[in-house]
Amino acid sequence: MTPTLAQLRYLVAVADCRSITGAAASVFVAQSALSRAVQAMERDLGVELLARRGRGVDLTPEGARVVRLARTVLNAVEAIDDIGIPHGKDAHTTLSVVTTPTLALDLATDLVADFTERYPGIEVRLQQYDSRETLVQELMQARAELALVDLPVDKELSTHHIQEREVVLISPIGSRLPHPVPFRMLDGLPMVLPTPGTGRRTEMEAMFSCLGVRPVPSLEVDERLAWVTGVTDGRGSLIWYRDVVARAFGSRAEIRSFTPPLLRPVGIAHARRPLSRAARAFIAHAGRKAPVREPLR
Repeated sequence: MTPTLAQLRYLVAVADCRSITGAAASVFVAQSALSRAVQAMERDLGVELLARRGRGVDLTPEGARVVRLARTVLNAVEAIDDIGIPHGKDAHTTLSVVTTPTLALDLATDLVADFTERYPGIEVRLQQYDSRETLVQELMQARAELALVDLPVDKELSTHHIQEREVVLISPIGSRLPHPVPFRMLDGLPMVLPTPGTGRRTEMEAMFSCLGVRPVPSLEVDERLAWVTGVTDGRGSLIWYRDVVARAFGSRAEIRSFTPPLLRPVGIAHARRPLSRAARAFIAHAGRKAPVREPLR
């Protein structure tokens, strides 16, 4: 029996997320439904497509081959769906996208430039907001159609996983810390943190509580430039994304991976309502173009 488009999408999602749970979330189906669809595909083809390992999965050689063919088929379907999306100079439509300053610096601007080069008839209006809470409000109140955001977000929103980004520890030069650094060494460590009560600070405190550590706030501020100077002036360490700190700090700080590596998913979120063709094209383009960030050793 020929696999359905849904089955192909599910298998590609598993290949991208390396997780049944993550794949199910990215295509908005129950984990059990996705698992049954892939298993039915394996029965119909008479081969194993996935090799289960603990909480994750790997592709078998046959699975990798099917995924390559599936991407070709799905790209062709997307190309057909692209018919009617403005491409020429005379056609024009506007897509509103919101994101945080960090993601705008690191990912959004390059992604938007690449997208508008492919779709010159679509103008992307990229607006930046400091908090994820504001991004959610913009989506729910229909002032923006898409948000490029750290995941997870409000369950009322639909999300599309794009990539994993490594979270690292940035410390003043001369810090006596191992590389990579165990999470337990955050306990009592002087740190530059967002101000109390903000969404990012709340997330960090939840993470610290889960890890059983209590860093010591040495500087509490929300301005990103102050984060940089706080570290370079020796005030304390900072938790941020590796691909951002390379630009912000250069050789003026020490950058360490955590052990085990700390990865955070990034994706596109939108309200649970029908999307415009431009928004659907942007989501598909982001899924093809955004690279997976691997932790550096």
